[in-house]
Amino acid sequence: MNREFIKAIKDLGLEKGIDQEILYDAVETALKTSYKNQLGSTADIKVVINRLTGDVKVYRLYEVVEEVNHKSTELLLEDAIIFNRKAKTGEIVEVEITTKEFGRKAAQNAKQMVVQRIREAERNVVYDRYIDKTDDIITALLHRSDGKNFYVDLNNTEAILPPTEQVAGETYQVGERIKVYVTEVRKTSKGPQIVVSRTHPGLIKRLFELEVPEIYNGTVEIKSIAREAGSRTKIAVHAADKNVDPVGACVGPKGTRVQSIVAEINGEKIDIVEWSDDPRVYVKNALCPSKVLDVGVESEDEHKVKAVVPDHQLSLAIGREGQNARLAARLTSWKIDIKSASQAGFETENDLG
Repeated sequence: MNREFIKAIKDLGLEKGIDQEILYDAVETALKTSYKNQLGSTADIKVVINRLTGDVKVYRLYEVVEEVNHKSTELLLEDAIIFNRKAKTGEIVEVEITTKEFGRKAAQNAKQMVVQRIREAERNVVYDRYIDKTDDIITALLHRSDGKNFYVDLNNTEAILPPTEQVAGETYQVGERIKVYVTEVRKTSKGPQIVVSRTHPGLIKRLFELEVPEIYNGTVEIKSIAREAGSRTKIAVHAADKNVDPVGACVGPKGTRVQSIVAEINGEKIDIVEWSDDPRVYVKNALCPSKVLDVGVESEDEHKVKAVVPDHQLSLAIGREGQNARLAARLTSWKIDIKSASQAGFETENDLG
């Protein structure tokens, strides 16, 4: 070990983004384990690498005793004072071992353990870097596919975009940069696995936070999101300040803000509605683009309401294959029974105001 070793540790730490102390610890631990294997598993070994010179000192530790019962770990006081004149019974003395006694096999084992520890350290660095990005949005490069899964490159780290997180109808091209949402970062035997998504409602939330300053600074709050990826999303927003129009802030001047988000998600429709703590108002807003004539709470306990819409807008309120009603129910967390004016027993829609 010498200054070249010190430089190698420094360069490796910079290249891999690993703290140098972790690398030194990896080498010391590997050498310690190899010495124990060579000298006997009961031997107590200490390895110290000088961080300035790269010199390695290896010590065998003995307990000073009056009578030796275990030769591998104990030493008589008269023998201990040869190595440490101040040694006393009950204390530990360090006896330096010459590294020339370190055999080729032990050296090879140490090398393998160092490599393994460095790999583990690399994996921990990646894990620590991305565990904080869970539930966040990142721009990633699509760099390969195995036919089902797409794999994206995150600054020399690979993440997986599985079929379940891909939007039906979206096409992905290798070499394309897309925004993805980090749903999970977990440790595995092969290193951290990062799962990203294009379907998660959180993607919509983060896009609005990026595009709408009022959401980013907290003036406007996203209360709820219901999404059927690739088709339609409903988002409920609220502003504590009555002078702030939360829907208008999200739409932006001439619709520029929401249009930018729609472009990012390839034309998926977005309904932006105002949240209310009054379920009747909230449900009425959530059923847009349909006009709602009246909403009545049928059961507080069951979270059930009845919404009345004009006869000619019943199909619009329900939506294709029930999508509009389904998303409104998920957005508000209320079961919505939609009736036309005639079904509700009103002679004319004008009777409802």
